Amino acid sequence: MEGETEKITIRVSKRHLRSLDFLVRADDFQSRSEAIRQAIRDLIYARIDMVPKKLESIQKAEQAVENILAIEEELLKR
Repeated sequence: MEGETEKITIRVSKRHLRSLDFLVRADDFQSRSEAIRQAIRDLIYARIDMVPKKLESIQKAEQAVENILAIEEELLKR
């Protein structure tokens, strides 16, 4: 295990838990915890590059709203 760990509690559906237990047996994970840790690592590696792109999109959307508000304000002055 990498570095320090913290215990968390999550709730999952029975259907997902059965599937997780199947994967633990079939993929030779040592435990549910190890399978979940691997799933979290996979999620992080798969999505980490998306965060900057999402932030950029949010910033562009906020700038567009500001531009619209500025145009609206200018039009209302007339």
